[in-house]
Parts: sequence; structure tokens; C-alpha cells
Amino acid sequence: MPYISASIIIQLMGAVVPYFQRLQKEGEEGRKKITQLTRYGTVLISTMQAYGISIFLGSMTSNIGGAVVPVVPNPGILFTFTAIVSLVTGTMLMMWLGERITERGIGNGISLIIMVGIMSRFPNVIITEVVYVQEGLRGLLGEIILIAIMFVIVGCVVLLTQGTRKIPVQYAKRVVGRKIYGGQATHIPMKVNTAGVMPIIFAQSIMFIPTTIATFFTNNEFFQSMMRWFSFDHPFYWFVFGTMIIFFTYFYTAIAFDPVQVSTTMKQQGGFIPGVRPGKKTAEFIDNILTRVTLPGSFSLAFIAIFPYILMQIMDIDFNLASFFGGTSLLIVVGVGLDTIQQIESHLMMRHYDGFLSKGRIRGRRRM
Repeated sequence: MPYISASIIIQLMGAVVPYFQRLQKEGEEGRKKITQLTRYGTVLISTMQAYGISIFLGSMTSNIGGAVVPVVPNPGILFTFTAIVSLVTGTMLMMWLGERITERGIGNGISLIIMVGIMSRFPNVIITEVVYVQEGLRGLLGEIILIAIMFVIVGCVVLLTQGTRKIPVQYAKRVVGRKIYGGQATHIPMKVNTAGVMPIIFAQSIMFIPTTIATFFTNNEFFQSMMRWFSFDHPFYWFVFGTMIIFFTYFYTAIAFDPVQVSTTMKQQGGFIPGVRPGKKTAEFIDNILTRVTLPGSFSLAFIAIFPYILMQIMDIDFNLASFFGGTSLLIVVGVGLDTIQQIESHLMMRHYDGFLSKGRIRGRRRM
């Protein structure tokens, strides 16, 4: 999570800070600089989180034989230093491993590591459900219903991830010397969910703020009521959480996709949308399409994020199982899985063409 948090911060700063905007336009050198800044941000965030974890562990107690004893016997400076060094080192190791997978493997390394971490919980969830059925704590019909819901929700996430609206683009013919360029037709793919999982991450981060503040005022009735309102099983939490996801979906989409920039690039390359004037009218047309496409995507994303909490209340299941029915876990697993499959297919296709060309060269040499 520190790496993801640092990446999100750098990406958001690229939309508002001129220095980061220049780096994004500098090509490979700018990308290397952004990667280096992301690493520094990861170290800073992981250090802060590690310090918080060490303080939390030092304050924890356990009941052993009727006696309350601290979980950490001597939570002093040495323990805090050791915890910070261990957690930060582990974070840097995972970041290095993810970068090596991205560079030498297939897919995004960090995303694959996160996906594997999520999927590693799945076998334990399955074993727990089997034990519940054997002990009679949950009926077989209930498990069949859960499996059916799983297939339906995964299908919905796939549609949300892959759904696109194609805007046709036509390029005018240009004569350069004795050659004619352009004239081909293509399209601009407008994804239903351009923002991905970012709106859920933003919304979750903000939703933790009220409960965190309320923990400092345990004797105040208003803040105790606030903790109940912002608990996972309260309808008020679902409403606010869903509303914030819809807002951040539009917010992040506006940052990730700039209709004016797309319109300018098309105009410079001699492209135009049939029936729409180049320039400002094209930017307005793309912006209107993007707004209409994002609306169902934002509501679908909000529903998928809230659905695990609703399912916990209806089916009486714990969060470990419910997290696989929506939220960031399911979106990450499906999104990374689909992206990795596409990259594998592209890699196999490229190897197929390389083999075909190699065979062609061999046959040519034999003729000689």
C-alpha cells in the first residue's frame, strides 16, 4: 500500500503541479524521474506507517490466564527502531521485486504481487466455508446461492472493466513527396470505468477520518453516535460511501482523460470526428460523451464497493468472505487478471510472428 499511495499522490500532483506536468511530457527521462520520486515517496510513507504500527503494537494487551499482559513486553526505542527498519525493508524488497517482474516478466509486477496477496486468502475462506457446512452452521443451499452471486458479480466487474464506447475518428489524406499518408479510420476508446479502483481508495481513506477523530473523544455522546453512523453495517455509511465514490469517479476521470488535449492532438495529426468541427467543438463533444459514459460506470462502481457490506447483513457472513464479492479486492483481481491475460496473448502473438519470419528467412537461405 505505501507504493500505491505514493503512486496516487505523484499522479495527482501531475495534474496540478507544473513541475510534475513537465516531467510527464519529457518522455523516458521524465518517466525515470517520476519513478525515482515514487520510490522516495514510498520510503517516506512506509516509515510513517511503520511508526504508527509500532506504537499501536506497543499499546496492545492480551488476556493470558486471567492476567492482562502487554503484547510487546518492552515497547521502547529499540522495538520502535527495529519495527520501522523491518517494515520499511520489507516494503522496499517488495517494490524492487515488483519492478523486476515488470521489467523482465509479463504484466505489472506490483499489481501482480497485490493480486497474489489477495488471492492467497481465498483457500482459507473456502476451507472455513466447508467446515461451516460440515458443522451445520451454514446450509448447502446458502453456499450455492453465494457461488451463484459470485459468478454474477464477477461477470459485472468484467463488463465494468472491459466496457468501452468507441468514438469514430477519420484522418485526412496528406501528400508528402510522392507518398500519400492518412485516410484511415480509427476510434477513440472511452472506457466505462476510466478511474479504475482509485475512487474507492480515495473514498475509503476519507471515510476513516470521522471514526479516527471519534476515537479521541470516547466520552462524548455526539462522537459515539458518529462512530455508529460510520460503521460498516450502517446504511448512512453506505450512502455517504457510495456518494463519495460517484464524486471521485468523475474527479479522477477528469484528471486521467483530458478532452482538450485529445482534441488538440487529433487536430495536429489531421484527424477529426465525422460531423463534428475540429478544435473546441470536438473537445466539447468528447467531454459530453465522457460524462454520459462515466455516469453508469460511477453508479456501478459504487454498488460493487457497497455490495460486500450489504451481503454481510443479508447472508450473515464475515468480511473475509464478503470481500471477494466486491470492493477493491475483486476489482484488483479481475482488472490485473484481464490485463495480464491480454499481455500474455500479445506476447504469444509476437513470438508466433517472430517464428514465422524466422522460418521465412531459413527457407530463403535454402533457395540460395
